[in-house]
Amino acid sequence: MVYFVGAGCGAPDLITVRGKKRIEEADVIIYAGSLVNPQLLEYAKEGAEIHNSAYMTLEEVLDVIKAAEAAGKTTVRLHTGDPSVYGAIREQMDVLDELGISYESCPGVSAAFGAAAAMNLEYTLPGISQSLIITRMAGRTDVPEKESIESFAAHRATMAIYLSAGQLEELSGRLVAGGYTENTPAAIAYKVTWPDQETYFCTVGTLAQTAAEHGIRKTALILVGDVLAKCGYEKSRLYAADFSTEFRAAKAHQGGAPKDAENEDK
Repeated sequence: MVYFVGAGCGAPDLITVRGKKRIEEADVIIYAGSLVNPQLLEYAKEGAEIHNSAYMTLEEVLDVIKAAEAAGKTTVRLHTGDPSVYGAIREQMDVLDELGISYESCPGVSAAFGAAAAMNLEYTLPGISQSLIITRMAGRTDVPEKESIESFAAHRATMAIYLSAGQLEELSGRLVAGGYTENTPAAIAYKVTWPDQETYFCTVGTLAQTAAEHGIRKTALILVGDVLAKCGYEKSRLYAADFSTEFRAAKAHQGGAPKDAENEDK
């Protein structure tokens, strides 16, 4: 059996209870050494076989998994953040399907959510943005034309931009070309939840300058959107006195009878 486990975005205590249990039980652990906190390996049992995939090809990773399966061992493939976001797990799963090897995924805390916690943000403020766009700039991995930065910027929604810290001049220009202004709030979240975490609020127009001032060139998430200003939003309707839910009756309000809602809609 193979378990794809999300290691979270840095702090070892941000792994899920399930993920920790999988590590503790694993006979073989293949971890993404470039970004996974090595402290998580302290949860491994004595005698567990540990491989750092930063030095391995896909074929080498799969060879280790196949050997473990042949020996009746359990493997944990430990990915950074959440495996479903830029985790390159589909290509591994497809081979496991072909080989008839069973697998299961365990989610983790992605950097966007580590950054929100570190900077006390809510990405979906009523009246400002109700959508979070997770994307990246093209690098060694292409991005489809229909998913260009400009096309997403046109929505003026909240954006979390991964794997793009080394291209901030270009990113700023493309965000402005798409619809944000240079004064739109932005932020840089470097190694969030790690001991050397750094976070900086800035604007779309000052992203590159802010990163240069602090020597940030990689391992940083870029956030963009008016929610970063933390003001000008509407309060949630869910907790309004004149709003009914299946758990709470609305109180009378000026201008008519209480409003009802079948769903807890913010």
